[in-house]
Order: sequence, then structure tokens, then C-alpha cells
Amino acid sequence: MKTSVKNISDTKVELTITLDAESLAIAAQTAAAKLARDIKVPGFRKGKTPIAVATKNIDPMALQEQTMNDAISKAVAEAFLQNNIQALDRPMVDIKKFVPGETLEFTAVAEILPAIKLGNYKKLKVSAEKIVVSDKDIDEVVDRMRQGFAEKAEVQRAAKDGDETVIDFIGKKDGVAFDGGTASDYSLKLGSHQFIPGFEEGIVGHNIGETFDLDLTFPADYGSDDLKGAKVVFTTTLKSIKEVVLPDLTDEFAAKVGPFKTVVELKADIKRELTTQKERESSEKLKDDLVKQLVAISNVPVPEILVIDQMKSIEQDFTNNLMYQGLSIDQYLQNKGFETKEQWLEAEVKDIAKKRVEAALALAELSKIEKVEATSDELESHIDLYKQQYAKNPEALKQFEQPEVRRDIANRLLTEKTVDLLVLLNKK
Repeated sequence: MKTSVKNISDTKVELTITLDAESLAIAAQTAAAKLARDIKVPGFRKGKTPIAVATKNIDPMALQEQTMNDAISKAVAEAFLQNNIQALDRPMVDIKKFVPGETLEFTAVAEILPAIKLGNYKKLKVSAEKIVVSDKDIDEVVDRMRQGFAEKAEVQRAAKDGDETVIDFIGKKDGVAFDGGTASDYSLKLGSHQFIPGFEEGIVGHNIGETFDLDLTFPADYGSDDLKGAKVVFTTTLKSIKEVVLPDLTDEFAAKVGPFKTVVELKADIKRELTTQKERESSEKLKDDLVKQLVAISNVPVPEILVIDQMKSIEQDFTNNLMYQGLSIDQYLQNKGFETKEQWLEAEVKDIAKKRVEAALALAELSKIEKVEATSDELESHIDLYKQQYAKNPEALKQFEQPEVRRDIANRLLTEKTVDLLVLLNKK
């Protein structure tokens, strides 16, 4: 077998392979043995016919085709292995010349795992954000707690900001009601910014039983193309008003919301929780920034097939998330103004997928250079953490015995350890 290699690009290669008579003779023997299994010859049971006898009864064209297929399959595997080339997909074969029993020449084109050249990953210019928990941050948490213990009382006065109201409304554009613009007995807290600008503000000052029109304009960046920048009228009826009375911030309130004797203790606990949360967020941001910079200073060619695979994964996750929200991918595409799913993938998904592949390839190369490994004990410990999340779901627990799931978790663990090493190498 003769092989020549041509690099079409950093991520695609073409091998030209030529097989001689000896290689074809071996392939012919293999092909004959395969076809002989299905040959019926009088006096012999199916599959038990001697090859020499069966061969005489095999269709010559079928034998020739099987020989060529077997020869190509074996030669492609050997050629890529001998040249230390890792194909990412099934090679596309193009036969150039075939003389049965004498010679077979063909090309095999495939996307390959590219050579990655990392920049100086020990001198990345990234630092962790300073952790600051302000009094405002603490007061916002306290206010949410007070909202949770608020008392609500029906009132007979004009609505004001902060009230909880019940309303009916009909939204019309050019005199015609539009989808999603009508509701009855809708609960709305004024000042919550659930609706477009001007809606909640327009209810303030009205009394129970009043019906009034709100002339509004949808934001220019609104999700639905039909309503972007549209002038509409909401005919609204105010049916009830409840005043929200917050509890006073006292030591008694602190004792009610937790194991605290004083407001000071409550706020100190909130500060500790917020500090821990911000430290975690800062750590994750630092890791993300380091990986982005690693990719930026490195040469990371991206195979198209890996981007396509990642796009499929993102699409699946996104579709599942929409389902949890009661939406379909078609509804999302319509709301965003995309005519086709392909248009959406190109506009919103492809770049994200490419960046994920770049990061994965760069980290894989780093783990190889630095000899990062995940031990079996570490893997089992990691899997146990996942199992704890599904402890009450026997069916879900079974998936952790599947080889592909365990392999995926192992890859994630290796990636996490590599990112942790990257942080350590650049710790200032």
C-alpha cells in the first residue's frame, strides 16, 4: 500500500492510497468468505459451504464490489493510523482507478483533530474581581424578606405605586385585539415592571371600578416583530386594590425570619451569604476569563464538524428549556423574527458553538501538555455527587452505569481539573 498525505487545511486532510495486486488478493479472500455465508450449494448447509466451492457460485460483480469495499475500509483505517491522523468523521472516498485483481487507487478526505499551538498559558493577564458587599446589597435582601412577610389589606382609595391590583385589560393595535394582549382578573403589583413602560404608571391614580384607556408604545426592541415600536391602546378596568404593608425591621422580625436575636445578627448573616455568593461568582468569572484569554493567545483551528455537533447540543438544550417555559422552538423563532431554524442557528448559535469548541480544544491540549489526569477514585467521587442529586429517582440513577455517561462525566472532571490548574499557574 502506498499513501500520500495532503493537508487541505488545518482541519481537513486528503490521503491518496494505492493498493497493489497482493493487497487486493487478500481483500478478495475476505470478501469471498463474507459472501460465502449466504451461498446455497446443493449438498451443503447454508454457511457451511467450503469457500473454494462457494466462490464458484458467487456473482463475480458482487465479489468485485465486496472486494473493493473491504480493501478500501481496511486501507483507510491503516493509512490514518500509520500517519497518526485522527479523523473526526467517516472519510469521503473517491475512487480514481480500479483494475480488478491488479490495482486500486482512491482518495480519502476527512476532517481531523487539528494541531493546537498554545500561547504562554502561565502568564495570562487576568485577575479576580475585588469582593465588595455594600449596605445597599444587604438592604435589598432585607427588603425582599420584608416583602415575604408583608400584610395586604383591601383599600378604597386611588391606586399608588407598590399596591397589588386586580385588573381586566384588552390591548388593541389599529383597533384590533392582538395576541397576548387580553386578560381577566390579572394580578399586578404596581412598580414591578412586568408590563411595557407606561402601563403600570398609567394605573396609578385610578379608583376601583374605573375603566380607562392607556395609549402606549411598545419598545423598539420588543421580542415580537408585530409589536416592535407599535402604538397600542389598552382598555383597562381596575377591579381591586390591596395596600402592601411591610413589617418594621426590628429584633422581633429578625427572630421571625431565622435564628437571630437582633437585626445586627441578621444583617451579618446576610453579608456572609452574599460574600460567599460573590466569591463563587468571581471565581467562575476568573476561570471563564482565563480560558477566553488562553484561546485568544493560542492558535486553535476549529473543525466544522465539531461546531455542527456543538450547535446540535445547544439547540437541544435550548429547546428543552423552552419546553419548561411552555414554549416551542417555533414560537421562539416567530417571536424573534427568524424565518427558518437555520437562520436562527447562524445568527445566535454558531458563534457560541465555535467558542465552546475552541475552549475545549485548547483545554484538551493543555491537559495533555501538563499531564492532567482524573483518577478512578476522583471519578467515582464525582459520580457520587451527581447520584446524590437524583437519590429519589431510581430510573435516573441507572444512567450513571452507562459507559457513555461515565465517559462524559470523566471528560467534565478532566476539564475542571485543567481549568483549576490554569488558575493555579496564573495565581498572582
